[in-house]
Amino acid sequence: MEGASQLVSMVGQLVGEEYRTLRSVGGQVAELRDELATMNAVLRMQSDGEDGSVDHFVREWMNQVRELAYDAEDCIHLYIFRVRSRPNDPFFLWSRRLFATLFCRRRLADEIRDLRARAVVISERHARYGLIREAPSNSSSLPPAPRATTHELRAANDPDQFVGISDQAKLLAAKVEKMDDNKERKVFSVVGFGGLGKTTLAMEVCRQLEAMFERHAQVSVSQTFDGRKDLQALLKRVLQQIVNVKVKPDNEKGIKEEASPTLGRIDQMDLDGLTSTIEEQLKNKRYLIVIDDVWTIAAWEVIQFKFPRNNNGSRIIVTTRIDTVAKACSSGSECRHQIRPLDAKDSEKLFLSRAFLSKDASCPNELEAEMGKILKKCAGLPMAIVSIANVLASYQSPDSKFMWERICRSIGPEMDSNPTMEGMRQIVTLSYNHLPHHLKLCMMYLSIFPEDYVVFKDRLLHRWIAEGLVEEKRGLTLLEVAEGYYKELMSRNMIDTAPFVSHNDDGGVETCRVHDMILEVMVSKSLEANFASLVGGQYVGMSYDKIRRLSIHGVEQGANDLSPPPKKMAAGRHGKRDLMEGMNLKHVRSFSMFELEGHKLLDRLEEFTLLRVLDLEGCNGLTDKHLQDICRMYLLKFLSIRGTYTCEIPPSVGDLEHLQMLDARDTNLYGLPETVINLEKLERLLFSRKYTRVPTWEPPSGISRMKALREVNNIVIRDNIQVAKEIGDLEGLQGIGLHLDGRSEIHKEVCKHLTASLCRMNALRWLNVGENGGSIDNTLDYLMDLHSPPQLLRYLRFAGRLSRLPDWVGALSYLVEFCMSFGYLEGDQPFAVLCKAPNLRIIRLQQNFYRGDELVARTTHKFPALKELRVSCPYEFPSVFSFEEGSMTKLEMLELQFSDCEKSIEGVEHLKKLKEVQLTGSKDNPTIKSALELLKEESDRRSKDNNQFIVGVKYW
Repeated sequence: MEGASQLVSMVGQLVGEEYRTLRSVGGQVAELRDELATMNAVLRMQSDGEDGSVDHFVREWMNQVRELAYDAEDCIHLYIFRVRSRPNDPFFLWSRRLFATLFCRRRLADEIRDLRARAVVISERHARYGLIREAPSNSSSLPPAPRATTHELRAANDPDQFVGISDQAKLLAAKVEKMDDNKERKVFSVVGFGGLGKTTLAMEVCRQLEAMFERHAQVSVSQTFDGRKDLQALLKRVLQQIVNVKVKPDNEKGIKEEASPTLGRIDQMDLDGLTSTIEEQLKNKRYLIVIDDVWTIAAWEVIQFKFPRNNNGSRIIVTTRIDTVAKACSSGSECRHQIRPLDAKDSEKLFLSRAFLSKDASCPNELEAEMGKILKKCAGLPMAIVSIANVLASYQSPDSKFMWERICRSIGPEMDSNPTMEGMRQIVTLSYNHLPHHLKLCMMYLSIFPEDYVVFKDRLLHRWIAEGLVEEKRGLTLLEVAEGYYKELMSRNMIDTAPFVSHNDDGGVETCRVHDMILEVMVSKSLEANFASLVGGQYVGMSYDKIRRLSIHGVEQGANDLSPPPKKMAAGRHGKRDLMEGMNLKHVRSFSMFELEGHKLLDRLEEFTLLRVLDLEGCNGLTDKHLQDICRMYLLKFLSIRGTYTCEIPPSVGDLEHLQMLDARDTNLYGLPETVINLEKLERLLFSRKYTRVPTWEPPSGISRMKALREVNNIVIRDNIQVAKEIGDLEGLQGIGLHLDGRSEIHKEVCKHLTASLCRMNALRWLNVGENGGSIDNTLDYLMDLHSPPQLLRYLRFAGRLSRLPDWVGALSYLVEFCMSFGYLEGDQPFAVLCKAPNLRIIRLQQNFYRGDELVARTTHKFPALKELRVSCPYEFPSVFSFEEGSMTKLEMLELQFSDCEKSIEGVEHLKKLKEVQLTGSKDNPTIKSALELLKEESDRRSKDNNQFIVGVKYW
């Protein structure tokens, strides 16, 4: 204690009169935190308003407050993570830390004073210019966005002007027209993102079916629909149409009926009067009503009860951008139509008709390449195609190639400034403005990724969490909350699922992407708010003041000096080299690298003092020296070196005490340092080597210290009994991939303790169990002894020899996907067990899963929920896949690999719900040709029942 007293005395002498100032830093930080909370509340209120409701002065003030909030947050994080003493520090350590951080505290105190002074100045400037006004409390207080009237919709949607809508219209019209014994009113919904043509489709269906209904009406719903005021106006528009003068379809002489006397009294009616009049007019009539652009379930619930539920076969068609609203409107999937983007042929036809003002126009050869690029950006979105084509309508000659190239590269800025493309921007902005505040930030975050980039869902969700964009909710983990955000954005059609054919050993891979037009608006908003700074690609020459989130894009093919920078930011005055060298990196909290060959900023990683997210996936320029720098980023929460050629992670990785996510998949690493067990906040630890699926990382004893761990993959247990025991102590673990080495001398002892651990892991959602060493013994038979298997498992994979499939697998109530390889099963295995799993949707049977000649799905194998069966064992048994009558009653997707082997399918006619069959194999294989003929014949036979399935083949 004497040494500690001397140190305190020395500190007191050094600090002198400034000690009181330094001691007050904690209180000042608390006050600054309160100031920051107030700033965020103001920004949140303002962000709830639509673009048009916030003038330029308020917008500039918001930017100043936002920058101040960023700086304040940086200051607080520096205090929390670098200066503040830990509550459990002993006195000696506290004293030494106080001395070591003396100058940091002094500088921090000065920064806090400056920040608070800036807040006062911004507030005074706000008042001085008379900008203080009440911020909109929510979007419902804003005027509704302008919508076209019914007359305008009909005029704009002249069916002769449309391309690519006829097939969808015929399909939907047939469903709407169809009458059965039940003549109750039905509601059909058309769902899809704005600009896809939902209104057009609904109006075309009405045109086709006009003669079959006695009453018609088409009305639009405001985004800010009010339950009473707006409902009254909507019902007036409906009533005006259903009582208006019309010509009877069967009146050959075309004599007009007299207008209803009700028409003149509509303006004087209150809500009750309108409701009763509509009831009277429609109760004995077959009516068809379009309710266009419904935004909320609450709005629909108010509207739907105003129309009588008669038994005359009446129909209501609802259009909406949101899946959950569509499901609330229409009871069954057969009544919901997901509108499709235009295909390549129709996209080109629509573009040419607008750009060259003729239905039969053709594109000059000199412009075809640019047209292809433009149509790729539009991705089948009719509104985008029309908007851009209208801009190019003035440049039709082959000499216009220069302008086409320029507009193609600058579509984002053009959307900001060109009146003909303003409509497209408004459509996207309307959907964005309707998002809750937290979803706006998550949506804007996607501006970090390059155009056409396919984003892995788990990568995106964990980045959201590390950036602090996910709010805590009682009873839910942050990952569960983030999952909800993701599903909501999917439901609103703001992001789309992206095709990705590969599956890893931990279950299916889910990916997404953002439509190019939506991305352009997100980039514009992100740059305006200084949310992200984009460098490289189409953003070459951009300059920034303070960089918060830095994203390095790869070199864009065909880019040149003609491409202007985005409008919201000024182009740099210096060359790229000077711009990079002068970039201030101390405020960067997120760094993403999409230039795969690396970037010279990697050599400045030591300057990223506030970095929380470092995503270097696929970066070839990463070196061991860079890893040394990364391991000094003490604030880091998310680290991805996936797909790099990294050979070694230094032991100092254990010092990253705030790290939550470490993705080291597909690298040259043989293992991880033992110090990873010091990462007590780590939630997700992923590891794999390039070019091999054989796990090589053996976790050390002490892994039970990682209490926050939720997911870990590809670990090997050879002869470490302690690790087998400790895995059971990770009570929060939701996913694990583990392999046992069957050659170990104490294999049975390890299996016994691992079995006991698995029985204790009640939170487990996915489990991947395998064996290393290629043993001929049934090395996975220890799984038979799981007397209490994890009951919440949704994904299960076995990769090793089994004498039979454990019975407990069929009792897993939540199991959705099962995968099997190297099991060498026989007889009715694995179907006899798997058919008992009540919610099993996907089965994947892979290499050497079976050693019998014929695999039969028997009549007793009903599989109550199975949708997909994918078999990929090209060179081994079975050679016959047989389906008995009554088996796999819900199967929709069947995938089989033939390769060069003789294989056959029997009993496909018994799969009544089949929608798609995919075959893979050699083009010269005669048995694959026989299977194709059989399948096509069966599909054609079902055509009379409108129950055909798709047959596809991929040749090697």
